[in-house]
Amino acid sequence: MSGNSEATADAGEPGDDRSVMEAVAARVRALRKDRGWSLDTLAARARVSKGMLVALENARSNPNLATLVRLCDAFGVPLTELLQQPAAPLLQPTAPDGQPVLWSGPDGGRGLLVTGAAPPVGAELWHWRLAPGEEHHSEAHVLGTVELIHVLRGTLAVTVGGQEVVLPQGYGLRMAGDHPHSYANRTESEVEYSGVVLVPPHG
Repeated sequence: MSGNSEATADAGEPGDDRSVMEAVAARVRALRKDRGWSLDTLAARARVSKGMLVALENARSNPNLATLVRLCDAFGVPLTELLQQPAAPLLQPTAPDGQPVLWSGPDGGRGLLVTGAAPPVGAELWHWRLAPGEEHHSEAHVLGTVELIHVLRGTLAVTVGGQEVVLPQGYGLRMAGDHPHSYANRTESEVEYSGVVLVPPHG
């Protein structure tokens, strides 16, 4: 996601879900206090405004995906760590109504965060749909981030650091997530793909 403003870094916005806002507020406060960081420290590390953090920690702001990713990179945690209190049972299902839509495209596309794992594993499982002509841009994630893609339907164009590859249905991809990257549907049919983001341990 390009740009310097957390409000405009990505056109896609998370759904207006109060439970998501409250979960993010609680986790950001807890993670910040666990590290002994002030609001100013977190704002500088995450490259977001202090005002945005104050509103977010008080559940008065519905942050966009770019802001959430910046916070995760600052803390060194996957997005699922911000969206729910982590638990560690042998089996931890996530029902469809517990899988938040964190990106919405202008023509009906969406990015769904299916599930994830907290550090030290640090992983996110996503399900994406892009309508014809839609494109999703992402900033570079924290150094060492790796993304895995599997195209379930259609043809997906992926660009990383200025290099592009076109993936037909059934293809997989391992890519560097610590460079600016984008996913695009340049065809006349919907594209559907799964993605795994592997977050390195926080140093």
